[in-house]
Order: sequence, then structure tokens, then C-alpha cells
Amino acid sequence: MLPRLRSVLACLAASICVASGQTFTRLGTCPDLGCVLPPDQQDFHPGQQFDIRFEIHAPINGSEAFNNGVPDEKFTATIYEDLFAQDANTPSVVNVASKIYRRIALYEPGTYTVTLSYYSGKKTTAQWTVRPLANKKKAKNVIFFIGDGMTIAIITAARLLAHKTVNGRYQSLMALDKFPVLGHQMTHSVDNFMTDSANSANALYTGHKSSLYAMGVYADSSPDDFDDSKVETIVELLTRILAVTTAALNGISNYSWTKIDGPDVYFGGGADFFLPGATSYLGKDYYEEFEKKGYSISLNKTALATASDRSKALGVFCKYDMPVWLDRNIFPENLGKRNNDPSRAKTFAKDLPGLKEMTLKAIDVLHNRGGKKGFFLMSEAASIDKQMHALDYDRALGDLLELDDTIQATIEKLKKMGILQDTLIVVFADHGHGFGSDDPRQKRNAIGVYEKAGLSQYVTPQPGVSYNTGPNFPLNWDPRYVLAAGVGGSTDYYFNPTDKPHGFVVNGTLPTDQYAGVHSLTDVPVYAMGPCQEVFRGTYDNIDLFYKLANCLGLAHGTNRTDGYRS
Repeated sequence: MLPRLRSVLACLAASICVASGQTFTRLGTCPDLGCVLPPDQQDFHPGQQFDIRFEIHAPINGSEAFNNGVPDEKFTATIYEDLFAQDANTPSVVNVASKIYRRIALYEPGTYTVTLSYYSGKKTTAQWTVRPLANKKKAKNVIFFIGDGMTIAIITAARLLAHKTVNGRYQSLMALDKFPVLGHQMTHSVDNFMTDSANSANALYTGHKSSLYAMGVYADSSPDDFDDSKVETIVELLTRILAVTTAALNGISNYSWTKIDGPDVYFGGGADFFLPGATSYLGKDYYEEFEKKGYSISLNKTALATASDRSKALGVFCKYDMPVWLDRNIFPENLGKRNNDPSRAKTFAKDLPGLKEMTLKAIDVLHNRGGKKGFFLMSEAASIDKQMHALDYDRALGDLLELDDTIQATIEKLKKMGILQDTLIVVFADHGHGFGSDDPRQKRNAIGVYEKAGLSQYVTPQPGVSYNTGPNFPLNWDPRYVLAAGVGGSTDYYFNPTDKPHGFVVNGTLPTDQYAGVHSLTDVPVYAMGPCQEVFRGTYDNIDLFYKLANCLGLAHGTNRTDGYRS
């Protein structure tokens, strides 16, 4: 291990990194005056690349004041032997001396102890574990479905809305219910039991715990948001090892990292980040930039349907977040209430694909372009979370049912294409949500006790009521007896969209004088089917999902493979 690690370090243009302009709170990743990033108790995939950063702090305020505010600029660090010893000889304006090494990799499984020495005898240690080597590819294709904020309670509510019961027995089931493997993952972050979307995504895509609001990096004391210690993601590993790409157009630009030449497919909203101006990176027109790289460009559902299945594809269908399923299908009049067109025109985006159309098109493109190497696809129902924050349960459940419908359509499509047996499908949530409310309409009194609760009528046909949405969706979204969502675990305030068709997303912002739903610390489900499905059983940490997936794809390796390597 050590000769390989030393040879990697010798190739780095190591430099002193001086922090300025920002105070760093010593919590979680930095519990002492000496900081090692990645911190203690972190795991690595064999060959996964990462940055190492060391910091020495000298606080000047309160009871933590130390060494007259002068940081030790001659610290050393070792991994079993003195690999990193070098003076940090540049003064720091925020009393932090630091040093960073870019793009390190540990190839051999085992336990590594990092020791940082400073202040004439003080030491900070971090123990890292490189997980066992597993480089045999078991799944040709992988499809990741994310139900953002999805919990078992919300899935139960969605099933109740869309599937008929007779004498307490469901007459049909959700696509999720038919998966052969169900697991549970724990979602805590480094510095908090209650995770946010950024660091929960970080755990799932890098196998590393991080701090709140940090994604793909370990937050440090530097004022530059883009120079923190980075960890290689699953899609970057795929790019480097298997030549499968699903990352950003440009990737990391301020130092050497995995070369990224754009995803094969990107579909969604967020046109503000593509149109030239203050909200786009460097003010560029990214429709034009993607077109230069050979992408087909689709700005509506009609264009998406006719786009080539053999070229890279960009589809941007609205200016902001994608409108939710309920507004697109039940209250389409709401689509004309926001200037959401993805072009420069200040008009309404109405010709919108749903998650199902985008996912099925992505499969066509990726299958054609992936060939024998296969493909990796991530498809997310992001607005389950957004609507749960607004406590708009109808819209949240509508988007969960759309996700389930998309999963069913995906399975059917893969069967017809003859590739279902080669495809691992994993459905999971990044975190949970509190499913509770306080209702000014005295909901608790309306519910009564168990024997008076009755049955809902969401799946009972009503004369003159039809949404033309097909099976597995409610036949009536506003029955006489409705689902009393979450009164058993109440939040501080219930945001009541009094004019139901005008819910939170259409209005665009949550009123400042009202509280919203928040994430929960509950375990969240993981559903799996296909080759390698068995490894997703049981209860495990969210970082374990990364290692399970990486092992199924055979991404571990015990040698220093460069960007030029292709399996």
C-alpha cells in the first residue's frame, strides 16, 4: 500500500492552502484544534479518489482561546510513516494553517490510521477503512429511482389513495410492493441526526458522511466554496472506470480531477441555469454550449418525443422546478399562472413531459449509446419532498404515485427490450419527512375514533368525474371522506392551501409567516430487483448503499488506474 500511495503523492503539485475570511466551527468533522479531512470513522472504496486536508486552529475568543491565536505552521501528518511532513510556512489571517493534497487513492483493503502532530506534542488521529475488494461486475445496467423524502408512511398513504380495498384487502398493489427485496437505511449526517438533502445525497453517491449542506466535499475553513476536500462520486467512478457518464457538462475546473465531458442524458427543469445571464455559470448560454457538443435540445414534451435516440440529449422543460403531477393532470389551468417557459420568451410552459416520459426516453438514449457496456440512470421524484415541506399532501402523494407509475412502465419497457434480466433497479429515499399536521378545521374531531373513521372513496368511480390518468391513480381526488394525513405526529403549523388548485408550487413561495414541514430522522426504505438485488436486504447506513452499488458494478480496483483506463 505505502509505495503506491507515496508514488501518487509524488505526482501532486502540493501547495500550502491558507484560509481567510471565514470562521470554521469545530463540530463533527473537526472536534479538536487539529483537523483531518476526511475525518475519523470514514470508509473508502478501493481506488476511489479523494482529497486530504489538514488544518491547525488557534482560536482567539472565549474559553477556547489557544496559543495567543497563533496556529502551528510546522505540523506534520503520517499514514503509518511520515508521508506528508512539510512546513506550512504561509501565515493565515483567520488563525488556521492548512495543507491539502489532491486526488489521492487507497487501493488495498484494510484499516489506515492518520496521525496529525502539532503544538509540540498534541495529536489528532483519524481511522479510515478501505472496504473489501470486489471488482467483478454483476449488473450491466443500473437504474436508480429516488423518492425524495419518501417514507413508508407516505407510501402507505399513496397506496390507500390509488388502490381499491374489499374487506380490508387491496385488489391491486403498487409497483414498489412487488419488488423482491426490501431494506432500510439510516440517514444521519456527521454533525446531526436530522439530515438535509445535500449531505444525504453525498452519502448515497460517495459513501462518505458529510456535514449539513455539504455535497461531494468535506466543508473546511476556506472561504472558497469550490476548493473544499472532494470525494469521488459513483458517477465519476463510472466515468473513469467504465466510461459511463451522467455528470455535469464541465465538472471540476479549478484543479485536476476526473475528466467529465457531459452526461449522455439530462432532462428536467432549471432553465434559469442554462439561459445566458446572471444565473448561469460564467453567464454563458448553455443551450448553445450543449449543442456544440452534439446534444439534441428539447424544450417541450413534443420535441422530446421526436428527439434522436442515438445522440446525447438535453431536455429543459421549464424555467424553475417541474410542475407537479397534480397540476399537470388535475388542475392544468395552474400551468398558465407562472412565466415558466424554458426559452427566453416570457410565456407559460404547458407542453410538459412527466417523470415517466423523461425516464423512458432516457432509457432509449442510454441503451443505444451504452451498447455492450450498459448504462447508469438516475431518475428522481424531487417534488415529494418539496410538497411535504409545504404540507401539501395531495401534491406530494400525486408525485409519489407518478414515481410508482414510472417504475411500472420502466419494468415493462425493459421486458420488451429484452434487458430486464441485465438491469439492477434500486428505489430509495434520501431522507424521511414528518407526516403530520395541525389543522384549523379541527380535523381530529372530524375523524373520531377507529370504528367511526370509515373508508375513503378515492378509488370509487363518480359520475362525471374522470381525469383520464389510467390505473393506479385515484379516480376521485376530492371524495366525501378523505385521508386525514398525519394527525398523529403534528408539526408546529399546518400550511393550508385554502384554494386547493392554487397550492404551494404554483404560488412559488411559502408565506413567510407560516411554518413548513421538516425532514424526519426515520429510517427510509430501499427496494431492489435484478442482478445483485440480494445485497440490499437488511438495515444499514446510507453510505452502505454506495458500496453495495459500486460492488454490483465492479468498480473496486487494486491498482492505480488512470483516466485513460477503460474496462
